[in-house]
Amino acid sequence: MTQETLELTELVAARDFDAVSGWLAEHGALDIAEELPRLAPTDQAVVFRLLAKDRALAVFEAVDPVHQQQLIDALADESVHELFLHLDADDRVRLLDEMPAAVASRLLANLPDDARENTNRLLGYTEESVGRTMSPRYISIRGNQTAADALARIRRAGLRPRELLVLPITDDQRTLLGVVDLPELVAADSSTRVSDLARAETYSVRVDEDQERGARLIQEADLVALPVVDTEDRLVGVLTVDDAMEVIEEEETEDIQRAGGVEPLGLPYMQAGVFLLARKRAVWLLILIVAAVATVNVLEFFEETLEAVVALALFIPLLIDTGGNSGSQAATVVIRSMAVGEVRFRDLPRILHRELRVGLLLGLMLGAIGFPIVWAFYGVDFAMVISATLLVICTWASFAGGILPVLAKRINIDPAVVSAPVITTLVDATGLIIYFLIARAVLGI
Repeated sequence: MTQETLELTELVAARDFDAVSGWLAEHGALDIAEELPRLAPTDQAVVFRLLAKDRALAVFEAVDPVHQQQLIDALADESVHELFLHLDADDRVRLLDEMPAAVASRLLANLPDDARENTNRLLGYTEESVGRTMSPRYISIRGNQTAADALARIRRAGLRPRELLVLPITDDQRTLLGVVDLPELVAADSSTRVSDLARAETYSVRVDEDQERGARLIQEADLVALPVVDTEDRLVGVLTVDDAMEVIEEEETEDIQRAGGVEPLGLPYMQAGVFLLARKRAVWLLILIVAAVATVNVLEFFEETLEAVVALALFIPLLIDTGGNSGSQAATVVIRSMAVGEVRFRDLPRILHRELRVGLLLGLMLGAIGFPIVWAFYGVDFAMVISATLLVICTWASFAGGILPVLAKRINIDPAVVSAPVITTLVDATGLIIYFLIARAVLGI
């Protein structure tokens, strides 16, 4: 815990609110938003009320929806309605998703007609779609306008500066024709046509597509905003870079948790209760225990082989751990490549060809290193068994780790679900079969 955190919590605990006000004055909105959730919910509300109106809104926008919900529960209705009104429509939607239905309905009912209409429009899109994340507030301009006319139109629109960084070009039917950056428009001669200032390439995303695709496009194309269109290429909103970064953070958090064999928490770790953490982990542990029964069955099936050569049991942990690690490495690399758009289903043959060769090379390297060591203690036949098993297991594990995430994505399963824990469990059982079959063949058991 940092000294700043200790200082704030101690000041609040001592009820020294003059000192708390001084602490708040010395720190920016992001610092306050980071430290505020570390306080008890009632203390969060007390500290929040010490902020000036404009800073309070900036802090409220910066904290996670879960913590926004906690503040709303603790604040008076008048303060809540004012904060809710000044949020962007997409931020309102994220907050409403965390609220009980009765509270959400009450907040919506108190919004002005235009704000309520914008919010309800986003709520009508499916969860995790671009439409749910985009901002419905934008201004479009015409390609035949001059820069001066376009700037005059922008000034009359009354939008906030961050809503004007990217200006879509549309026709009378709102069909997206291009995009102009505001700096280009401001720097241009007043008589220059807007169409002459348009970007060479126009990127856009469909309103019903997955929000991660839009966020990744912003990241890869170095955009500050991305036009969102409907099925007929009519402009319906804009996805901004700040919202895109939040989407990427959420998606990567879910992927990391699933890759570790944990169901996504859906809220910050420090806000999750012990029972929730245990429940999210227990699901996967139970699934993996059931899957591990296959390993027990394999050992039982080859019990006579083990009795004939007891030394075989000594190498079981080494072999299955090596196979599991090899498969996890392949799965991790492929899943990450899929997440950033480097790998698609049509690349499957190339992935298989690549991972088979990588697995084969790893198996040869490890087998070559292990052969003289095992030979020195257990003889040449046993060394051949271990080296051959390492070769086959590494090749098979890399193959499985490369193919399973791609196939999972194809059938609309999160690739992270078939990552390290699942790959390891699969390779454990199959690796034992490979090991004992090679041992029987080489040792003549």
